[in-house]
Amino acid sequence: MTTTTERTYAYADLPHLMSRMTGDEKHGPAATSTLDALWVLYDQVLRVTPARVDDPARDRFLLSKGHGPMAYYAVLAAKGFLPVDWLEGFGSYDSPLGHHPDRVLVPGAEIGSGSLGHGLPLAVGTALGLRAQGLTDPRVWVLVGDAEMDEGSNHEAVAYAGPAGLEQLHTLVIDNASASYARPGGIAARFEAAGWSARTVDGRDHAALYEAFTAPHAGRPHVVVARVESKEYAGEPK
Repeated sequence: MTTTTERTYAYADLPHLMSRMTGDEKHGPAATSTLDALWVLYDQVLRVTPARVDDPARDRFLLSKGHGPMAYYAVLAAKGFLPVDWLEGFGSYDSPLGHHPDRVLVPGAEIGSGSLGHGLPLAVGTALGLRAQGLTDPRVWVLVGDAEMDEGSNHEAVAYAGPAGLEQLHTLVIDNASASYARPGGIAARFEAAGWSARTVDGRDHAALYEAFTAPHAGRPHVVVARVESKEYAGEPK
């Protein structure tokens, strides 16, 4: 749980917070697919708070799957990064909460995102930058979608990060079966072939997510593939 100036919010409050965001939103299932994983990260794993958004020693979270940001905004509001009242203006002309997050407007957002294939390369660069500065404690997390892994930029980032031994780098792949192309052995196998540590878990099981997020992976980047209900089952066709 977390306490804001208004009240204390828990996981059970997230559906209500998301319901405050109304308007012409085309990516509802894309957002809800991330809800549990985001909550576990911000509630139990990430070492960042509203008071530490500029702290060089903070953990960094990059939302690459930026086209469905409602769950992200709900979690940020629940954790006190942004006012809950902002949620009601989601997507409106003068709201800081756009259909794609803007790092200049959204407190706690590390990148502007929504153009798929950018987040993982940016996370690789962030991890390299931290290493170059001698900041070995902060961890870098990036959330991508399974279909986003079709992007060539992500293939190059995966292929580079493993041999580079970017231990600070963590990738969370939300697998809602929306990728166009199957991969032999599944998503995790692709990362493992490049030298990553990998776990595949139920993306709705908080205990399993936490265990996977905190699994040791000395000397290697780490990926967690979180499987959720398919996008088509959730009501949004491919």
